[in-house]
Parts: sequence; C-alpha cells; structure tokens
Amino acid sequence: MGSIIVSLPRATDSEKITSIIRNAGMSFELCICETGSEVLRIANDRDFGVVICSKHLRDMGYYELAGILPPCFKMIVLTKDMSLETGGDAMVKLLLPLKPRDLINTIDMLLYEYIRRPRKKKTGYVRRNEEENKIVDEAKHLLMERNGMSEPEAFRYIQKNSMDYSRKLVESAQMILTLLSDG
Repeated sequence: MGSIIVSLPRATDSEKITSIIRNAGMSFELCICETGSEVLRIANDRDFGVVICSKHLRDMGYYELAGILPPCFKMIVLTKDMSLETGGDAMVKLLLPLKPRDLINTIDMLLYEYIRRPRKKKTGYVRRNEEENKIVDEAKHLLMERNGMSEPEAFRYIQKNSMDYSRKLVESAQMILTLLSDG
C-alpha cells in the first residue's frame, strides 16, 4: 500500500498538509512523523510512497534522509530557499508559500509509476519533430519555474520519467504539462 509521510517542524503545518491531501481525495495512507528515524521506520514497512519534509528534521537533514530512504520512496522538500540542492530524480523541492494544487500535482507526478500501469516498451529510435520539441521545452521550463530545477535537471527528470514508464519523451513531457498546468 502507498503512503504519504509528512514530517515538518510544527505539528500544525503537518496537519495542514495532510488536510490538503485528504481534501484532494488521494487514497494513500497518511502518516505524520516528528523525526527522520520515524520516517525511516514507517517507510521500510511500506510498498512505496512520498515523504514530505522541510530542510531540517529533528534528528537529521533532508539530504541525509534522502540517502537512506528505500528506493521506492520519493521526497518533496518544502522550502523558501531557491538554491536548495535536490540531488537525483527521487527528490523535488516545492517553494513556499505553497499552492495546494502544486502539492497534489507533484505527489501525483512522483508516484505516477505506482498509480498507473506502464505501457509496453517499443523499440527503435524516432526523431522528434518541431512540435514535439516545443512540448519538451515547455515541460522543461515549467519544471524549472515550479520546482527550481536547472535546465539539465529538468530535461533529465523528463528523460528518466520517460524511461521509467516506458513512454516516449514527448509523452512524458505532455503528462508533466497536463499535471502542472494551471488549468
């Protein structure tokens, strides 16, 4: 079963985040933790999920926690720091103040492989046309704007997403545009 684990310094902030998730109708187990070690204990007993945290947990930093989380868990770091490092595709930062839609879309995007069944792999290289390149560029710029990624990080994210779900690069870019667009 999938889980969303929330670990923020103030209990009221954790309750607000879990309320946003409940109101969105997401069917995941919600857990609130106070320390990184609690997060690890719960994550090791679950199939997959997302950890939502700040830069500093009571007993460790976000980067240390990310390094020891099970590989089936992704991380969302809530921060006001634009320069915060997010090493790897399993970690995304969301800038505060936070829009509920951004949080829900990011959770959905990170857990896409567990929520939807991947398609069969197709073989052969197909060159993208101008329109497809435009879609990929739009998705990169949206990821750069919303998640504070650099252009290479955004492209790598789309590329890895494409490989993980056995989809064309342009299909993954279109999914990101759909999930993150304002309406």
